[in-house]
Amino acid sequence: MASAPAARRVDRPLRLLGGLVLAVCGLAISLSVSASGTDAERARFRQAYAVAQQGGDAWRAQATGLEGYVLFPYLEAASLEHDLRTLDRAPVDAYLARYPGMIPATDLHRDFLGELARRKDWATFTAMYQPGLGDALTCFSLQAKLSRGEPLVFERDIADLWKKASLPNACDPVLSAAHDQGLLTPERLWARIQIAADAGKGGTIATLAPWLPADDAIAAQRMAQALNDPTTALRDAANWPDTPRHRQAVTLALQRMARKQSTVADSAWSSLSSHFTLSEQQRGAIENALALFHATDFDESALDRLVALPPGAQTDATREWRVRVALARQDWTAALAGLDALGETQKDDGEWRYFRALVLGRLGRQGEAKALYQSVSQEATYFGFLAADRIDAAYAICPSTMATDERRESALLAEPGIDRAFELYAVGLQKLGRREWTAALAGRDADTQRLAADLAFRKGWYDRAVFGLSSGDALRLYEQRFPLARQDGVVEQAGQAGIEAPWAYAIIRAESAWMTDARSGADARGLMQLLPGTAALVAKRNGLSWSGGDSLYDPSTNIVLGTRYLAQMAERYSGAPWLASAAYNAGPNKVDQWLTARGTLDPDLFVVSIPYKETREYVARVMAFAVIYDWRLNGNALAITSRMTRIGSTYSLPAPGAVRKPVTCPSPAAARSTAVAAPAAPAVMQPAPAAASSAPASPDAQP
Repeated sequence: MASAPAARRVDRPLRLLGGLVLAVCGLAISLSVSASGTDAERARFRQAYAVAQQGGDAWRAQATGLEGYVLFPYLEAASLEHDLRTLDRAPVDAYLARYPGMIPATDLHRDFLGELARRKDWATFTAMYQPGLGDALTCFSLQAKLSRGEPLVFERDIADLWKKASLPNACDPVLSAAHDQGLLTPERLWARIQIAADAGKGGTIATLAPWLPADDAIAAQRMAQALNDPTTALRDAANWPDTPRHRQAVTLALQRMARKQSTVADSAWSSLSSHFTLSEQQRGAIENALALFHATDFDESALDRLVALPPGAQTDATREWRVRVALARQDWTAALAGLDALGETQKDDGEWRYFRALVLGRLGRQGEAKALYQSVSQEATYFGFLAADRIDAAYAICPSTMATDERRESALLAEPGIDRAFELYAVGLQKLGRREWTAALAGRDADTQRLAADLAFRKGWYDRAVFGLSSGDALRLYEQRFPLARQDGVVEQAGQAGIEAPWAYAIIRAESAWMTDARSGADARGLMQLLPGTAALVAKRNGLSWSGGDSLYDPSTNIVLGTRYLAQMAERYSGAPWLASAAYNAGPNKVDQWLTARGTLDPDLFVVSIPYKETREYVARVMAFAVIYDWRLNGNALAITSRMTRIGSTYSLPAPGAVRKPVTCPSPAAARSTAVAAPAAPAVMQPAPAAASSAPASPDAQP
């Protein structure tokens, strides 16, 4: 990897369009954006809140003088929540009466009802219960009814729950009682089993199966096995009878096995296809799964399978993978045929317009290719930037600004919910702040939503701006959507790590959307979504201090370690930011496998062939975000293709004064097309990241 340039000063002026100068080290906040609390109130609240979380009344002494502070209700709620196991009804009722409709009151009400259910104090539970508090409490209310000897009525008590593919444990006694009362007829059981099968919930099916008549129970158990253990199911399926339920079971097992091991599913399908009289729809579903997952494995039969799929078995996914496989093979004729076979909506997508242009160029149809590239290059997206590089055009980025309206700002900030949201953010309770924010803005018009997002940006609450400005003309508010001004040293730490600041910014934006307390299901934490184990190793390797997983919620700590881990990934891949980004998302072992299989491809063809939809879109998002951040930092941007070096070649950091591409806004019509794509659909295959995993879903798939 190229040696790191001298670290740049964090407070270096940033050249922006129109001569706007912003300081990385500070953000000037308009006085009109001030929230209600003072620094003294916030400091005292933090102290009192820490005491309140220990329970009891000691917090009250700490909170003297805070009675009028907007967050005061959160103090008593924290104390009551801690003492939930020992509370009686009186203090809860008193709190609910003082703060009706507030979020901490709703939480306390719900949690106290759960505690009453644990105690089986059904009389108090019934007196305090209100519908609409979730499935668990609904089922507890039915348990209360059963405790009084009242019979269940299916349509009144069970029907809505019955439509759910899975239910909380609180519902188990209710469903058992419904069964004992004869309410769960075979017809009703099969109806819910079908809902569970469609949702892939084998556990629900296994629970319901014993309540069916003996023969039906066996078929249901095999459906559950098909979802939970398809290997065993397919091994035994040759001995199953050819009944409608068993046909569904074998279809489910083959689909599930195709996802896990397509070649094993192939073998099972060959031996079982003549044993079961499957419907055309079932055969199509099996052939679809086999073709799709052979395609993601890029085996030799993949393209032929996808082409041969009957029309009824094709989906958007199989049509797209037909193109991906052909592009990976560099079979331009087959790729064009696949592009022609896409649905009309798919054909309009920038990805497939870009690749149609590429394929047309490879087939010698240069005029058509250039016209398509020109069209795609009008979009401020990954594919738009790639297309612009193909024809040596400027990048089409059309920034916009928001007009200020101090009267409306003041009115919005005066709203209790918005005030509480900003104060919770100010005292470091961001999760609670986001809940207040969402509740306060629910159902509000677009202008109010945007005004709130802009206020959040000016107060440094960047994730609210990013998520709040994710559609329509708001997509052109690049200053708010791609924030720079922090005191966390991104530029400085990137320089010290030997990587580019625009890339580090892009990773932060893609990973957490600037949510400092982000935490993924895999336990990746903070701005750059580092796993604690990975962060500990990075700290040790770089001689940095390590204070445990919770330290990753500190932005400065997270950025120091995250930039070093990025540098580590870049070093592994000859400095290439695009490959390092793929490894950051999917793990380096997976990227190494893909490189072994398809390491001779050009970068754009390699990315389009990445099997994981999440990683494919992540790389595109990060590379495009890097262009945006480069432009924001420098006024123009390095070509996206300069960061997408050919596999095996070395990427060198740009020298001072490196030539950057101009950025222009082509026309009002073109400006409207520089929109962020809608959130990506769930991945066909989900990676198991070795180091990092995106936490909150990104509010936009591309810039």
